[in-house]
Parts: sequence; C-alpha cells; structure tokens
Amino acid sequence: MSKPLSSLDSTQTIDTASNLADKKKTGTFKDFLEICKTGIVNSNLVTTFTGIWLALKLTDQLFLDNLVKIILVLAGAALVIAGGCCLNNFIDRDIDQLMERTRERPSATGTLIPRQVLWAGIIMSTLGTILLFMGSPVSAIFGLIGLFVYVVIYTMWLKRTHSINTIVGGVSGAVPPLIGWAAIDPSLSSMVPWLLFLFMFLWQPPHFLALALKRVEEYRRAGIPMLPVVAGFEVTKRQMIIYVAALIPASLMLYELGTVYLIAAGILGIAWLIISIAGFYTKDIIKWSRIMFVFSLNYMTILFIVMIISVLF
Repeated sequence: MSKPLSSLDSTQTIDTASNLADKKKTGTFKDFLEICKTGIVNSNLVTTFTGIWLALKLTDQLFLDNLVKIILVLAGAALVIAGGCCLNNFIDRDIDQLMERTRERPSATGTLIPRQVLWAGIIMSTLGTILLFMGSPVSAIFGLIGLFVYVVIYTMWLKRTHSINTIVGGVSGAVPPLIGWAAIDPSLSSMVPWLLFLFMFLWQPPHFLALALKRVEEYRRAGIPMLPVVAGFEVTKRQMIIYVAALIPASLMLYELGTVYLIAAGILGIAWLIISIAGFYTKDIIKWSRIMFVFSLNYMTILFIVMIISVLF
C-alpha cells in the first residue's frame, strides 16, 4: 500500500492564486474546447458507438429504426464526458500549473476564470444527462456513474491521495461501451457489453501508467502519487505486464465477433505483451514508456475498428 504524498505548500498555493488573478481573462471558444479535452471525448465516442453498433448487429435491429435514440445518446455521452473533463480542469487548476503537459490549459493559465470552467462543466454534464435519459434511462444511469467516478472518486479524492487512482478511475473510461449498448438493448442481457467494459477497464492501467512513467518527474513535482512516483519503475513495469497479460484472454472472450476479430486481438495482444516484457531489458525507460503509450492507443483504435467491421460479415 502506498502512502499519500504531502500537499502543496502554502507559499506555492498563494503564488498559484496570485498568478491566476493577474492573468487577463480573454477566453475564446477554442479555450472552452480545450478544457473539454476533445481528444478524450472523441476516443470515448468511438467506444460508445462501438457499443451501439454491436448491439444493433447482435440483436438484429436496424440502424434507421433507432436513429433518434442513437443521436441522443451520442450527443449526451459527448456532453457528459466533456462536462466531466471541464470539472476535472476546474478541480486540478492548481496542480496543472506545475506540469509541463498541462500548464498551458486555459484553466491553469487563468485565460478562463474558475467560475467559467465550473459552470461549463455543470451545464454540459446536466444537458448531457438529460439527452442520455431521453435516449435511454439506462444509458443515463451509466453516464452518471462514469461522471461520479471520474470527478468525485478519481479527481477529488484518489488522484491526490493514492496510487490506485489510475485503477479506480478506469471505471469511468470503461463505461462508454455500456452507455452505447444500453441505448439499443437496455436489458444488457448479452455478455458482450460487460466484456467490452472489462476490456476497457484492463486496457487503461498500462496505458496511463506508461504516461506516468514518461512524466514521472512532473507528477512528483505536482505531488501526485502515481505508481512510478511512490513505488518506482520496477513495480510499475510488473503491474503493466499483469494488466496486458490479463487483457489477452479478456479480449478473446469476445469470440462472438468472429474469426477476423480473434486473430487481430491475439496478434495485437501478444505484440503488446512482448513490448511490455521488453521493459525489463531496456536502459531507456522513458523511450520504452513512449512506445508503450503509443502502442496502447493503436491497440485500442485498431481493435475497436475491427470490432465494428467484423460484425458486417
């Protein structure tokens, strides 16, 4: 078990507040898009749509018959995810200033004042939940679960206190396929949506731990107890291998998606495991972590595209 790191000192907090106050407030539409983290929104919409698409095909329903629900759920999911990201930026605006990766965010520079960021998050989260409920009440429930885990449990609590933050926070990133599937099949009687949830849950720790390795000194400076900061590189690499190894059988359990998918999942899973193990034999940990991070993105993107294509035949 890791111990919480100490909080930022009072002088640093005062300086941060002063810097924010001195900034000229010239927020633009582009600034609001940036605090929505459009990259995260887009990637989660891909997994949401995959849930919708697989539910349509595996339950023999027609796309056009469900078009209104699909539009409502995709729009609602996008707004809930964007709202959660805004709330994350609002809460983390102090520590974001201390990290090279995040210090130029409008919420960290003061280009957008905290009140603007907070209300953007609240409005988008509320509107998104309403749209989800209109499309499917079950989708709305999953959306609220993901939002609560990301904003309250991960951002407000575990991110600053414990190294299990990445694992617990992974629940929010694994929910989008369930949101999508529930739009078409609210009963979720098939095992496929739950396997998609498991797939995404196992994928996230090695993905984000690779980023934590690459940015370990930034996290240390910001006082964020990511696993590499509190336990070191060797423990982190072992954890990553465990999750990647578990991901292989989990991905193969989606055998209903057909032979093409199974071949792709097997090849990509074994390749990622080999790269993971190679981390114990490399001297350049930062370079290896970059490779792991990029491969994890390609792994997820390719497999979800294959999932969508595989059910067409």
